Amino acid sequence: MRKLFGTDGIRGVANTYPITADMVTQIGKATAYVFKNGQKRHRILVGRDTRLSGRMIEDALIAGICSMGVDVITVGQLPTPAIAFLAAGMGADVGIMISASHNPFQDNGIKIFSGDGLKLSDSTEEKIESAIFSKETDFTLPPGDVPGKALTIDDAEKRYLAYLTDSFPEKLTLAGLKVVIDCANGAAYRIAPLVLERLGAEVISLKITPDGKNINLNCGAMHPEVISAAVKKHNANIGIALDGDADRVIFSDENGNVVDGDHIMAICALYMKEEGRLKQNTLVTTVMSNIGLDIAMSKTGINVVKVQVGDRYLLEEMLKNDYNFGGEQSGHLIFLDHSTTGDGTLSALQVLAIMKKREKKLSELAGVMKKLPQILVNVTIKEKKDLNTIPTVKKALDAAEKKLDGKGRIMVRFSGTQPLCRVMVEGPSKEEISKTAKHIAGLIEEDIGVR
Repeated sequence: MRKLFGTDGIRGVANTYPITADMVTQIGKATAYVFKNGQKRHRILVGRDTRLSGRMIEDALIAGICSMGVDVITVGQLPTPAIAFLAAGMGADVGIMISASHNPFQDNGIKIFSGDGLKLSDSTEEKIESAIFSKETDFTLPPGDVPGKALTIDDAEKRYLAYLTDSFPEKLTLAGLKVVIDCANGAAYRIAPLVLERLGAEVISLKITPDGKNINLNCGAMHPEVISAAVKKHNANIGIALDGDADRVIFSDENGNVVDGDHIMAICALYMKEEGRLKQNTLVTTVMSNIGLDIAMSKTGINVVKVQVGDRYLLEEMLKNDYNFGGEQSGHLIFLDHSTTGDGTLSALQVLAIMKKREKKLSELAGVMKKLPQILVNVTIKEKKDLNTIPTVKKALDAAEKKLDGKGRIMVRFSGTQPLCRVMVEGPSKEEISKTAKHIAGLIEEDIGVR
């Protein structure tokens, strides 16, 4: 069993195990230890989002890394995908992002990328955990005359801005588009509006005044109603909502309707197929995607491959079978021709480019897919338990599956980043699936819920 790593790095409440200064120092030491090889000088690149605890965790992480004789390059507040890009581009051995993504400000976490910008494999994460809990690093500290150095580079944001701009089709601009963007008071609060303006859009920026505590607070990708209302208020062409570390994105069309990751995948996969750029004629997504996406892709002749939840599993499948596009309903989208990880700003640019090239509104493009009614209910839990061992839950699941009779589906899973059990039900009738989801969630809460 994993002791630290979940589906997206290490995450928890800041100043509570495992996100304490002492443990973060150990994580820094172990990461440096695992990636050291040979006699060359090693370096690890570190960035963070706008959370209040970010600097404290950064300092602890730097102390651990430098104690192992490894140098640190700090880049300040930048999105998670920028860390992956910069680590690969600057020849770092590792890139580390300090963020809890879409979680509230009290939480924080550590996401680790290899030097080629890829999230770590399960085996590498296990090596880091082993180095921590076996105390290996305590016996391999270098002598006092060779500690690592901590350096700060000032042009990291400029490098990432140039990369984003270059991802947009040459000779195409955003002139004539009014764009509202909600930056969630997070890591992209400077860079995302700037790249849109540089490409010629009229930009209305929301939630760009981070104070350490307002990241994701009633805004961003977790609250798309904010961007929807703003689009209607400003009569904009599109709304873009990022999360705290800007690795995911949710949209609003010109009418204020929310357009999630499933619709965006349908739009982009079809466009890439028409342009002859969709490798293996295949889209990779997760088991949480709406059945409507499968139906839409089947009609257009695009294959759909599904993996377990987590963008790292998307990427593993894409690399293994030479696919170049995949994503999650939540808005993590991986355009492998451009990036090795989900990038909300880059994804938004790809959608805007399709709108301009096809000369269509987002609502028209989103018409390629029709969602089946879907209900998601989250239950806060005190422990993770095999649901098949809870008789009331097992009985309810079996009865619900029988009632759906193949015309919908039920997905119950534990979150890999939060103490939640997610109950998702799809089917023809919104009223019926809502009753089903709430009933099952209620039974789970009775047994393992926090009440």
